[in-house]
Amino acid sequence: MAITYKKAGVNIDTGNELVERLKKKLPKIGGFGGLFPIAGTKYNLVSSTDGVGTKLKIAFMLNKHDTVGIDLVAMNVNDLICAGAKPLFFLDYFACGKLNVDRAEQVIRGIAKGCELSGSQLIGGETAEMPDFYKDGEYDLAGFSVGIIEKDREINGSKIKSGDIIIGLPSSGPHSNGYSLIRKVFSDGELKKYSKQLLAPTRIYVKEVLAALAKFNSKERNIAGIAHITGGCFYDKIERILPENVRVVIEKNSWRVPEIFKVIQEKGRVPEEDIYRTLNMGIGMVLIVHSEIALQVKEFFKGAKAIGCVKKGERGVELV
Repeated sequence: MAITYKKAGVNIDTGNELVERLKKKLPKIGGFGGLFPIAGTKYNLVSSTDGVGTKLKIAFMLNKHDTVGIDLVAMNVNDLICAGAKPLFFLDYFACGKLNVDRAEQVIRGIAKGCELSGSQLIGGETAEMPDFYKDGEYDLAGFSVGIIEKDREINGSKIKSGDIIIGLPSSGPHSNGYSLIRKVFSDGELKKYSKQLLAPTRIYVKEVLAALAKFNSKERNIAGIAHITGGCFYDKIERILPENVRVVIEKNSWRVPEIFKVIQEKGRVPEEDIYRTLNMGIGMVLIVHSEIALQVKEFFKGAKAIGCVKKGERGVELV
């Protein structure tokens, strides 16, 4: 029987429906980060909040807790840079049934490492001990990140046009999405077998993307859109930044899909569209750039690939 993300217990469409309902009352939400103008200055604050999801279940199984903190930071700061914002500071929320100090310290050391990798400061957090709420040995994480960008310099997709090129930046593995599907596909023994790939920390793209923006966007918005390939992946996350009347065509054979994704798809008999809507398939961040500087941008990032283009048409994403 084919396994889908929905059969594994996660319905992306339901989550999207909630966002659309909220946008009727809160029209400014729905982007990768929320913008807040600082009155009397030339700056906007940009904020993001996220967690690690059920990747934590594998950390619990293996009693390995030193990398999920990096994941937590990455899931937030990678969203901030989709607006072109520089991360400033980070706060965390660590919740458990009974506090294990050694375990919590490992997690928070990982958070501190993630902040170091992203150039942001860990300035505080909350540790919540809630008996009977979590199973013994389990915990949950949430993170909150704030960045800054000059007004009128944010990347919002409005300058994306037909002819632009899609540059894909390689991921370090599944990052922190799709683990409910992964855990449905694999047995406990297989989760342990592939633990190195599955627990690889989410790649933090902040410093290299900010460097690229400084180089290529100093005068014109040559990098017109940035999408963090997380839940909803290629279909939902890229469409989120597109203006009307353009569509993105992604060529699936334009990069080498890492073996772990092939194993997941084959063993779970996951349908093609579902796998590309659930897992990043080796591409963790997408930049949409004007064609005249596409080669320079691709060569700026180690391992980057040109994976598609923008065409005129109905707003959306097509994988071929």
